[in-house]
Amino acid sequence: MDVKDYPADQLTEVYIKIRDKRDALQKKFDEEYKVLEEQLALISTEMLELCKENNADSIKTPVGTIMRRVDTRFWTNDWESMYEFVKENDAYGLFEKRIHQTNMKQYLEENPDQLPKGLMSDSKYKITVRRSK
Repeated sequence: MDVKDYPADQLTEVYIKIRDKRDALQKKFDEEYKVLEEQLALISTEMLELCKENNADSIKTPVGTIMRRVDTRFWTNDWESMYEFVKENDAYGLFEKRIHQTNMKQYLEENPDQLPKGLMSDSKYKITVRRSK
């Protein structure tokens, strides 16, 4: 029997069962993943300590090499000054090129006659299924 031959109530029932099973699998995965992440964090801390104690950026072992590197992240607590700095220094490459989806949708709803040049969009229907009580 083709899925097209099923009535809406059966499609809905099967959809909910599959979604529930998927959610249960995701929950189990997330729990196990969290445990592994915690274990890796403990081991990474110990490896960083080994590198520090040996004043080494790498330690070669028979099973692999431990490498220590500096990971730097940047942020600001003063966006107004950051925008001004970027503008004054023509340093727009310091920002990522992406559009905030929710804010753009809201802006266009409030300003339907103000479309930015080059703006592209893609819309498609999506199914949502709610469980009956």
